[in-house]
Amino acid sequence: MSGPSGGLLLPAPRLLDPLGVRPLRWGVVGTGIGAQVVASVHAHSAQRVVAWTARDAIRTEAVARAHGVERCHPHLAALLDDPEVDAVHIATPHPLHREQALAAIAAGKHVMVEKPIAMSAADADEITAAARSAGVLAMEAMWTRYLPQTDVLRQVLADGVIGDPHLVRADFGTVVPYDPTSRLWDAGLGGGALLDVGIYPVSLASMVLGRPTSVVATGTVTPSGVDVTAHVLLTHADDAAAVLSTSLVTSLPTTAEVGGSAGRAALTAPFFAPTGLTVTVGGWDDERVASWTHPPASGPTDGYAFQATAFAHYVAEGRVESPLHDHAEMVSVLATLDEVRRQLAAAGRPARVA
Repeated sequence: MSGPSGGLLLPAPRLLDPLGVRPLRWGVVGTGIGAQVVASVHAHSAQRVVAWTARDAIRTEAVARAHGVERCHPHLAALLDDPEVDAVHIATPHPLHREQALAAIAAGKHVMVEKPIAMSAADADEITAAARSAGVLAMEAMWTRYLPQTDVLRQVLADGVIGDPHLVRADFGTVVPYDPTSRLWDAGLGGGALLDVGIYPVSLASMVLGRPTSVVATGTVTPSGVDVTAHVLLTHADDAAAVLSTSLVTSLPTTAEVGGSAGRAALTAPFFAPTGLTVTVGGWDDERVASWTHPPASGPTDGYAFQATAFAHYVAEGRVESPLHDHAEMVSVLATLDEVRRQLAAAGRPARVA
């Protein structure tokens, strides 16, 4: 798409009106990332959290009051029995997602589950099948899919601005001090780089290129089975590929690029949060460049409200899955992560963490 003088123009993001979508009454499970999501949702949308539950009742009460939520339940079953709760946001450690999501679905509640939606593709398939059978929406809280910059990228790809996409390069790694008692370093709590942050590069590759036809991975693991680093080559249809990295011990730039037959699109770091993108087309002697930047926000997690607004919109439409991140793709991304983790465990390269 070109401007009047031949310059490159980017499309505007297609956004739902956060105040124009019928609000749901939400129940939240967990006080970690759950509190960040609630702050964003209450500040930037019409959605409202009406009930909360988590393991530590005293902490839950304090966090709920701080966010204007007056009703706390002693356990998940009580929250699910609450007739004033329409939808449940599950924000607990990864290994709890399957059981809690299935319980919410069985209670007839729509459910948004923090990423990863489950610990494995098989568990994700069980959750999505249950949601379809019950006629409720089950959605992974892969918030990046619902950010404005992602919609701009989606339009750039659909309109062929950069031609056919051939390569996705993305990384997400940070240095997390070794602590065997922390969630990220505990295999029993779903620790490791892949499920926590590596899922973002894999999800981006899936959105752009689809399901991979082959997976090749190298990396390191702890003796307890926690993946510490992973470098992944995904092969896709039509000779396309993705080169992805994640780590708990390496500071990576958290950038992402899509290279195509006519140009490239670069997502601004950190690519998983509200930032922006730059598109470049043409040859070396006639490059045209255009950028889109997210308006200033009070913090990177302000973007959580976009997924909550989309979720409520899909409920109003009677959907059981997100059209931007459907059940089959959620299962496929976890199948890719399953295979990466299998290859790392089989190779058994020890990680140096202490």
